[in-house]
Amino acid sequence: MSTSTEHSGQGHGHGHGHGHGHDHFEQGYDWAEQADRLETEGELRIGEVEGAADWIAGMLGEHPVRRVVDIGSGPGVAIGVFAARFGDATLEAVDGSAGLLERAAARARRLGFGDRLTTSVRDLPGGLDTLAPTDVLWSSRVVHHLGDQAGALRRMAAALRPGGVLAIAEGGLSARTLPRDIGMGTPGLEVRLEAAAQDWFAEMRAVTPDATATVEDWPGMLAGAGLTPCGTRSFLVDHPAPLDDAARAVVLEIWRGIGERAAPLLGDSDRATIDRLLDPADPLGLHQRQDLFMLSATTVFAGRAR
Repeated sequence: MSTSTEHSGQGHGHGHGHGHGHDHFEQGYDWAEQADRLETEGELRIGEVEGAADWIAGMLGEHPVRRVVDIGSGPGVAIGVFAARFGDATLEAVDGSAGLLERAAARARRLGFGDRLTTSVRDLPGGLDTLAPTDVLWSSRVVHHLGDQAGALRRMAAALRPGGVLAIAEGGLSARTLPRDIGMGTPGLEVRLEAAAQDWFAEMRAVTPDATATVEDWPGMLAGAGLTPCGTRSFLVDHPAPLDDAARAVVLEIWRGIGERAAPLLGDSDRATIDRLLDPADPLGLHQRQDLFMLSATTVFAGRAR
């Protein structure tokens, strides 16, 4: 399968995941066409990647980091964080979208590490088998799109040098962007969207090629891949109201995806509420609201090669 992460420039695993919340209604995009939004969203979420990179560096201690790989790199926000954190390392950005990798390379040149970065278009999971040996392998919101998640982790683990770290961002807490009561419709819209997204996600997993039922015990799966689990940590994204224009634009795009894809899963009242939220002229819509915010948490699971 060809994959780009969702939310974010971090992987998009494109990403945008925090758990299986609204972000999962965004499947089916041409991610290269979403590059601007993905890069902006990645920058809004950059703190979680910086926290994870510092955490990984602490695990590694004096272990030399000569090479870092980002699986599902999107437009390259996360690989830029790792470039800054591991200044002597060469870097590889891997994605299924050539357009997003071009964006990642341009970002690397702009930020001064273009000479250290290579990009690689790969279909997953097969493309994992030919990765060069690496010291840090980062993958955000990608593995859950692959049929055999445990098998994908085994393939990633096989690319690690002894002492290297595989860090997987999967799960966490779904994004919240609005108060419980938004002044129209039935309160609790985002909670109902999350429930609908869980049902959608189960259906998506069921039809994923080579889908394998797996208890999503990520530390256990890392151990099953031959790694020593070395911790789990969650990182917060917290942009309080009122949002600036860039953050508001990202939230608007997320809700537009919901409006396009969620309708069959919701009742008439909730669909009407989403239509109003997306109406630029509605004073209670997303374009005009001053109580719009962005809050989520992403969980990272790490394992170390023996």
